[in-house]
Amino acid sequence: MKAVEYKEGYLTLLDQTELPHQTSYKTVNTVEEVAQAIEQMVVRGAPAIGITAAYGAAIGAREFKGGHFSTHMERVINRLKNTRPTAVNLHWALKRVSHLITDNQSETIQRLEDEAHLIDQEDTTINLAIGQSLQHLVQDGTSFLIHCNPGMLATSAYGTATAPFYLAHEQNISFKVYSDETRPRLQGALTAYELAQAGIDVTIITDSTAATLMQQGEITAIFVGCDRVAANGDVVNKIGTLPLAIAAHYYHVPFYVAAPTPTFDLEVASGEGIPIEERNPYEVTHIHDKAITVEGSAVYNPAFDVTPHELITALATEHGLVDATEEAIKKLFGEEEAK
Repeated sequence: MKAVEYKEGYLTLLDQTELPHQTSYKTVNTVEEVAQAIEQMVVRGAPAIGITAAYGAAIGAREFKGGHFSTHMERVINRLKNTRPTAVNLHWALKRVSHLITDNQSETIQRLEDEAHLIDQEDTTINLAIGQSLQHLVQDGTSFLIHCNPGMLATSAYGTATAPFYLAHEQNISFKVYSDETRPRLQGALTAYELAQAGIDVTIITDSTAATLMQQGEITAIFVGCDRVAANGDVVNKIGTLPLAIAAHYYHVPFYVAAPTPTFDLEVASGEGIPIEERNPYEVTHIHDKAITVEGSAVYNPAFDVTPHELITALATEHGLVDATEEAIKKLFGEEEAK
């Protein structure tokens, strides 16, 4: 399955609001349709959102009919930028393609499409490298806990936190994965869906079961993805990641965050400076349009939480495992710039 595919001005998205019960695709060819697909979580996962936004900029360039092209493109970029506030890949990708916009429409379309394809391809390479940095932990008889869906459905391929599982499975290593259901959108079901499709041993658990498994000694390590990493190593990820990290710290279970370098935001000193998206209460009060609460119930529905760097064993990047500290992150990006 491919979450995002682009061809000649048309973007085909795997509709993740329908999974795992139905596999369907939605094809869009306007900026507004791309923006709504991101907002409505037809496409989701930080890397996939960034890839989609990059292709969306190219679609926006194709939509120009007259007037000032630069003004038109400014509106395109702003519409895409304002879809979701927390995942930094979105802003990273749009900043990267914005530098390629010229006054020439046809030239800009080509440049934007080429760059979006490159971002897509780079993501696959990054994910494979992250998988290789964690793969040594996945041995026969080990068991892992994963949260939300940091899998291939959220990226170009392999996933981030799921990548070591795919690589180990290819080598016929026998291991087990527990997938948190991940309230309120139940995206852990998507992790279970894709891992099961690949033939990997996976069991869905409620979010509140995770600490019990750690208490019972059933978890070798926890792998999670992330939507943004602050300069000090604090991590923002899907709501429920913080209590997992706290329980892991208490029960001495290693806690790894799969963190592609495009997910780092060195302009934010700590997690306190990262905006946390609050989503529609409907996602809590209903499941598949069926009410599960009394009408009018008050709801607090943050989409993400902040995990302090002190609770993180290591950040798994495409350059290997990195300590979740300001010093280590500065060194990582210093070495990146030197290449």
